[in-house]
Amino acid sequence: MKSVTRSLRILEAVAQHQPVTVGELTKLFGLPKSTVQRTLITLSEAGWLRANRKDTTRWEIGVRVLAVRPAALQGSSLFAAAREPMIRLRDKVNETIHLSVPDALQCMVVVDRVDCDHAVRTYHEIGDTSPLHATATGRAVLAHLPAADVDELIDRGLDSYSESTLTDPSELRTELKRVRTNGYSVNRNQYRPDVCAIAAPILDTDGTPLAAVAISMPDSRYDPAKEPELGRLVTDTAAEVTARRLGA
Repeated sequence: MKSVTRSLRILEAVAQHQPVTVGELTKLFGLPKSTVQRTLITLSEAGWLRANRKDTTRWEIGVRVLAVRPAALQGSSLFAAAREPMIRLRDKVNETIHLSVPDALQCMVVVDRVDCDHAVRTYHEIGDTSPLHATATGRAVLAHLPAADVDELIDRGLDSYSESTLTDPSELRTELKRVRTNGYSVNRNQYRPDVCAIAAPILDTDGTPLAAVAISMPDSRYDPAKEPELGRLVTDTAAEVTARRLGA
């Protein structure tokens, strides 16, 4: 049991201090470096941790944690508040609706999905992750984060996923300003090919973005003329989720 407790403590420490080195964890726990290294490798092999992409001497949370997180959220007030509004939105537009939450600045994580009845539709596995700068849900959240967080994300580098991915810092900041003005964000083939989405943020009482709800569809069904209407519908849904969560 001591080894299990130690592993959980190291996992929690990585989550709090990521990306973190073996040496930093050794000082934090007062354990032998070999013990910490062995625990990190074991957690990595199980998918709970991973080496940082840019600096492999540093460790961060792995995809298994992100996959477990949605199941834990299913009992949360956010999940409960969002489910019925998402179903009603799906019924209005007959497109896939999904709810995503930010994992700090690392990524967005899909935590719920309501499918449409089209034979051809977009599909988002629960637990799927995506970058903030290249997706509608990500930019809906990013637009309401402090400027320092946006700067940090940009300093890490804006990876390109398609010809239309926003990788220029100035263009991204301009887009985030537009999202704040309109209340919703738009992604047309900027992350996954032939996948479009319109998303709005779900905000806490202090304006902190907790999540984003999105209408997702194949590019073949995306009509730019309908964007304002879809934007209104998704922002109304996000506002309803916020109100339900707060008990209004």
